[in-house]
Amino acid sequence: MPRLNEVIAALDALWPPSRAEQWDAVGTVCGDPDAEVSRVLFAVDPVQDVVDEAVKLGADLVVTHHPLYLRGTTTVEAGTFKGRVVHTLIKNDIALHVAHTNADTADPGVSDALAGALDLRVVGPLVPDPTDPAGRRGLGRICELDHPETLREFAARAAARLPRTAQGIRAAGDPDALIRTVAVSGGSGDSLFERVRAAGVDAFLTADLRHHPVSEAREQSPLALVDAAHWATEWPWCEQAAAQLDAISERHGWGLRTHVSRTVTDPWTAHAPSVTPPSHSGAPN
Repeated sequence: MPRLNEVIAALDALWPPSRAEQWDAVGTVCGDPDAEVSRVLFAVDPVQDVVDEAVKLGADLVVTHHPLYLRGTTTVEAGTFKGRVVHTLIKNDIALHVAHTNADTADPGVSDALAGALDLRVVGPLVPDPTDPAGRRGLGRICELDHPETLREFAARAAARLPRTAQGIRAAGDPDALIRTVAVSGGSGDSLFERVRAAGVDAFLTADLRHHPVSEAREQSPLALVDAAHWATEWPWCEQAAAQLDAISERHGWGLRTHVSRTVTDPWTAHAPSVTPPSHSGAPN
């Protein structure tokens, strides 16, 4: 069995920490570099439910996309929920490693996995990494559909192929507009509207779209917008990442067992569709 430092070296080769954004917090959060690793769990969020799942599974390493301490901390006291996560990990000899924005822009990266889940053909990155001579790395992906679909049909495709969440899928635009090309970006993507418009695609699928950016984007162009849950757009990366580590393990003869958490860590838990149209008494002032 490999030691933790060997597995981390392999993960860092897939998603070099140097390619993370300066504000990001990636890398190994806890773990003994000399400890042996036989079982690895991949998940989006380093929350208690995922850590408890790792304990039950007997995992030696948890790899998450989201950082545990993005803005730093002054305590890991177990009375705080993040401190309890750290205590649970250390008590059970489980390491935690994070690949965030360095996985977003990788080749393949988070948006490649998202495109794969939607059965889209990747043409290239939405925001190319200027340091990549091959032109494959970067943020987001520009994709093509095998055949045109209406926006209504494409939203239904996303709802059927992405993990189920309380939010489901929202769309902005003419439901009957034909979609041939799509930009996708796992996670929050409304900062990319200008790039998406410049790419000339018919639709943009991402997460965490807010009222004012969407309203302004819809006024500026006929670009259709498709909004999925943040967790749902990044979960496909877990399967992709596990497969990448499986290939490395096979190549080195490590015999690692990889698992992908099916625990839904999207924070939204219920959705009540609106049924009453605005009225004089109920309309906002």
